[in-house]
Amino acid sequence: MQYGRIMGIDYGKVRIGIALTDLLKTIASPYEVYKSVSLQKDVEYFVKLVKEKEVEKIVLGLPLNMDGSEGERAKRTRIFGEMLEKACSVPVVYQDERLSSVEAENYLLDGDVRRDKRKNLIDKVAATIILEDYLRTICK
Repeated sequence: MQYGRIMGIDYGKVRIGIALTDLLKTIASPYEVYKSVSLQKDVEYFVKLVKEKEVEKIVLGLPLNMDGSEGERAKRTRIFGEMLEKACSVPVVYQDERLSSVEAENYLLDGDVRRDKRKNLIDKVAATIILEDYLRTICK
């Protein structure tokens, strides 16, 4: 069995949520929220993180429109994903992330997390949901 992690990313203009699996790639956990600086600096940050955390694959949430089409946000996400894949030398796969932020918000509301704290947590919880959805698809 090969050990390594899968990273889930909820990509946003201001904040980027990050989740990681355990080394056996079975459990997804929130990791952090990274504050975006610039596209190049963001990619450099992820290159270091991928090496440090022994990441073998990146699952990038793809923000599709409700009808399944790709808009401007999806195009920006794909550009980021292409740059990540080239710089990190690990495969980047895309996972439909429609409503993941809504699901994350509801999860935090159900947990009675205060509004001021939710803002700092929602992106990494959304990244965890994206990663969990991906893990479910590969385990079918």
